[in-house]
Amino acid sequence: MKGEAQSQWGKLTDDDLDVIAGKQQKLVGRLQERYGYNKDKAEKAVEEWQSKINH
Repeated sequence: MKGEAQSQWGKLTDDDLDVIAGKQQKLVGRLQERYGYNKDKAEKAVEEWQSKINH
């Protein structure tokens, strides 16, 4: 998952990904910080990404 997340969101650092460690809400928070997404946009981006990597 770490590699896929970094491919999708290149602004996430290795430290970000270590903190996130598979926790969806932490990923949402980091997307808000790094990309300036509001909460709804970040949650939708994570849901779409998870759907894509799970299929």
